[in-house]
Amino acid sequence: MENLKTSKVLKVISYILIPILVAIMGLSIFHLAFLNEYGSSEETEYIETEMFANDYLYFIIDQMSICYNEKNSNSNYFMIVEDSNGNKYNYSNHNYGYSIYNGIGSYIDYIIIDKETKEVYTNIRSNDYNKEIENIKNAKYHWNYTDENVDTDIKYINKDNILYNSVYQYSSADENHKYIVNKNIVGYDIYSRYNENKVNTLTNFELAKQIYNFALDNQQLPVYLLPISTLILLLIGIYLLWAIGHEKGKEEIQLSTIDNVPYEILLFFAFILITILLAIMINVLISTNYILLVLASVFYILGYLICLIVLVTTIKRIKARRFFKSFLLYSIWKWLKNKSKDAIKAIETKVENKKIFWYYCGFILISIILVLFFYTGFAIIALIIFWIWSYYKMKEYIQKQEEIKNALQDIYNGKNNVYVNDNELKGTLKEMAIYVNDISGGFSNAIEESLKSERLKTELITNVSHDIKTPLTSIINYVDLLKKENIQDEKIKEYIDILDKKSQRLKKLTEDLVEASKASSGNVKLNIEEINVKELINQTIGEFKDKFEEKGLIIETTMPNYEIKIKADNRYIYRIIENLFSNITKYAQESSRVYIDIEKNKDSKVKISIKNISKEKLNISSDELMQRFVRGDKSRYTEGSGLGLSIAKSLTELQKGKFDIVIDGDLFKVVMEW
Repeated sequence: MENLKTSKVLKVISYILIPILVAIMGLSIFHLAFLNEYGSSEETEYIETEMFANDYLYFIIDQMSICYNEKNSNSNYFMIVEDSNGNKYNYSNHNYGYSIYNGIGSYIDYIIIDKETKEVYTNIRSNDYNKEIENIKNAKYHWNYTDENVDTDIKYINKDNILYNSVYQYSSADENHKYIVNKNIVGYDIYSRYNENKVNTLTNFELAKQIYNFALDNQQLPVYLLPISTLILLLIGIYLLWAIGHEKGKEEIQLSTIDNVPYEILLFFAFILITILLAIMINVLISTNYILLVLASVFYILGYLICLIVLVTTIKRIKARRFFKSFLLYSIWKWLKNKSKDAIKAIETKVENKKIFWYYCGFILISIILVLFFYTGFAIIALIIFWIWSYYKMKEYIQKQEEIKNALQDIYNGKNNVYVNDNELKGTLKEMAIYVNDISGGFSNAIEESLKSERLKTELITNVSHDIKTPLTSIINYVDLLKKENIQDEKIKEYIDILDKKSQRLKKLTEDLVEASKASSGNVKLNIEEINVKELINQTIGEFKDKFEEKGLIIETTMPNYEIKIKADNRYIYRIIENLFSNITKYAQESSRVYIDIEKNKDSKVKISIKNISKEKLNISSDELMQRFVRGDKSRYTEGSGLGLSIAKSLTELQKGKFDIVIDGDLFKVVMEW
């Protein structure tokens, strides 16, 4: 049973059988209704039916209308032809009525004579139309109207029945309550016959004949098909109600994207599409044409698919217990309910919300009271005054709120002397103003403490560095004196070299520390001037040439042909480049390339980028690398203070530039922009 419930193949077969069974039921019902209306053991041919008679008479009446218009409006429907006897007649080879009245006009020959003018109108090409009239009179199926008498062997439009035919008569009666003969045939003699050998191609008329003959020959067919198809359809419906929504290996009802579309929206579009398809199908079916019947079948399938989608999603939603929840109105109601709960909760928990709520209720109540007395002049004046007062109170509140907002914005932008006069405010706005003033005061104190701390730090670093410099200078001097002595012991020479290197490194570290402190605090005097960047880079490359060659580094420069200048301090720009080149000689992969690019972008900004490959893995972020005392080699076996990049960044930003580091694997890239 579980396999039947989750079988996709069985569901697809059921979906395919449904439109077939519905079509069989519909055709069976039509078949039975058709037999009840037109079927008879006496009428064994379509030509003997009332349908044929009505279509026949429709065509003749329309031909009479054409003759009447030809006579009175000089239309060009007929052309004048002369027979062998010299008689002239109006001939038409237009098969008017081919596409209407089941196309019966293609099978009818007619001769119409105007009794007043003796003009002849016909669709028969002949040398003797008098002879053709005799042939029509002797035809098996004919209908002639002469001197207001009918001569025919067509049952339903013969002399006895024609007065009751709605096509022949007016729908209204004269003063004697007698039917008036159709005005289009008064004053004309009409001779017509049904000529079944006239057209051999398949027409709508032939199709109607085939349908009629099939209905008569298979009278018992719908009696069996209707109950069988109904029973099968009922069983399929029960199965689908049970199986829809279930999939193999899953217990819950499985919903698709279409099942999440709001239900009323889905119904709206389905209704629009079905209405359009039904309108098209009705117009198509009226024409009774093979090609159009195929088109109607396509529309039927499309309509079935739309209905199937709506039906399946409805069953899924019901079985998943979310039918009502899938309505857009339900979502809107739930949203309003939640918002109402939130609003009530907010009113209950916050004093200010309660005040706003009661103020608003008071505003509405007063407005209603004044509107009730609107017919008095005093009420109108009082209502206008009340509205004006409410407007100014709201305007005043918003202005005070804007002042607090501007104060907060000033604090956010770094101003520390912000003050809001809280004496002019009340309630929540007064509390907010007090908080803003407290924040502003605390912010000012924090800035002052920070500046004081930074000054103390700078002074401490400067003083300590100065105190270190004095003994350090003595150590360096004594080491220089020892190096000049003629010492033979190699071990002592080695010690002196170590002292020399370490003392020089300590000196460099002290200088870098002081410079980093000054650069980060902005305690640097700048001499801004125009600097030729190309010359500066080339000059610095020349100074580091020996160190680059020692490491086997190849310098690749890309510079424009024209001069590129920036406004900066020449001394500090050189220090930035020097620090970067110094880093390259320490940390770049030996025998690799170093790329230096200078360019000027569309915004007239100068961009300098320096790239090299690191000899050690850079397992550190660019932000960490620009911090003080941080280097790419965490082991610190190499020389350097770890301050070079920090100094370079601080000096660049002091000169209104940007300094960024990009690390991609072993690629180390510095980008500066002015």
